[in-house]
Amino acid sequence: MEQKFLPLCRPAIEQPEIDAVIEVLKSGWITTGPKNAELENVIKAHTGAQHAVALSSATAGLHLSLVALGIGPGDEVITPSMTWVSTVNLITLVGAKPVFVDVDADTLMTTAERIESLITDKTKLIIPVHYAGAPLDLDAIYALAERYQIPLIEDAAHAIGCEYKGRPIGQTGHCIFSLHAIKNVTTAEGGIFTTNDAQLAERIRRLKFHGLGVDAFDRENQGRAPQAEVIEPGFKYNMPDLCAVLALGQMQRLTRITQQRQKLVAHYRQLLAELPGIRPLQVPEYDHQHCCHLMIIRVEPHLCGFDRDQLISQLKQLNIGAGIHFKACHSQKYYRDHYLSRFGEINPNLQNTEFNSQRICSLPLFPDMQLSDVERVVNAITHFIGTSNET
Repeated sequence: MEQKFLPLCRPAIEQPEIDAVIEVLKSGWITTGPKNAELENVIKAHTGAQHAVALSSATAGLHLSLVALGIGPGDEVITPSMTWVSTVNLITLVGAKPVFVDVDADTLMTTAERIESLITDKTKLIIPVHYAGAPLDLDAIYALAERYQIPLIEDAAHAIGCEYKGRPIGQTGHCIFSLHAIKNVTTAEGGIFTTNDAQLAERIRRLKFHGLGVDAFDRENQGRAPQAEVIEPGFKYNMPDLCAVLALGQMQRLTRITQQRQKLVAHYRQLLAELPGIRPLQVPEYDHQHCCHLMIIRVEPHLCGFDRDQLISQLKQLNIGAGIHFKACHSQKYYRDHYLSRFGEINPNLQNTEFNSQRICSLPLFPDMQLSDVERVVNAITHFIGTSNET
C-alpha cells in the first residue's frame, strides 16, 4: 500500500495560534497593529537585542538594511554564494557588487580568514550566513569587521533558537531572521530585524512603511497619526497582525520545538552513519546550540551509486519530500550570464561552495515528525544504495 506523503517541512502551528488568528480577525485590526508590537517585544526578550522590527520578509529586512547603510553603485558586499539568492539579488539591485566568499567544506559557513582575503577599499558591508541551524564562529568575524571598520549584518534566516557560546543569535550586532513557512518559527511570510543601534532601528522602521515619521502602528495612539509626515521615500514592508500572531504561540514553545528537531536530527545521524556516500553536514566544534533548521546530507555518487538529483527523484516516487538548500548563487542563470560583464571576474576560490552545491540534499525535518518517519527516509535511501550497487 502506498504510504502517505512525508513533506520536506511542515509548520509547527497548533490550536492556540489558530484561535489567535480568529481573535485578530474579529478584532477588526488585521494589518500592522498590537500583535506586531507584541512579537517585537518577544523577539527582543528572546535575543537580548535592544530593538526589533517586524517585516514582511527577511528579504525586506535585507533590502532596508542595504538602503539604510547607504550601499550602492561602486560598493562591494562580501557574502557567500552558498545562500538563498535573495541576498545576491538585492546587492545587485541596489547597484553594488556581490563578492562571493567560499565556505567551510563541511559546515557550509564562511570564516574570518576567507572574508579577509577578499576585503578591498571598496568593501562596504559583510553578510555572513548562519547555516542550517548552526551559528557562524562570530567572535573572529566581528573582530575582523571591527578591525577594518566595515559594517556586518548576520544573515540569521536559519538561526531562530540558535546560540553561540551561550549567547542567543541576535544579541549583538545587526541580524535578519526569516519567519517564512519553512522556518522553525513562522508567520507564513515574514522576517525580523534586530539591532542594538537605535538610529538604525528607527530608520529601518521608517523605511518599512513609506518613510513616514511614525510607525504604521503608533504604540501610544493605538493607530497611525493622520498627520504623519513622509521623512524620506520608503517602502511597504510591514507585517500584518494576521501573520505576527502566528509566531507568538510558537515562540512560547520554541524550546520544545528545538528539542524535537534535535531529537530527530540525532536519529538521522545515527542511522546514516554507516551508509556509504551519504555525508551529513558536520557540527561546528566551538560552543553552540544547534537549532536544527535543516537536515542536510551530501550525496557522493562514486560511493553510493547515484547522484543528488537521482536521490530526490527516487524519494519523490516513494512519497517523500526533499529539497536543495541551496544551489550556489553564482551558478544561477542570471549570474552565469551577466556577472562577468557587470562586475568582472568571479572569485575563483569557490571550490567548497561548488562541491557542495552539486551534492547537498535536504531531508524531511519538522517537529510533528516521528522517529519512525526518520527511519522511513533512511530505509528508502538504504534500499536505493542497495539497488544502485547491484546494477
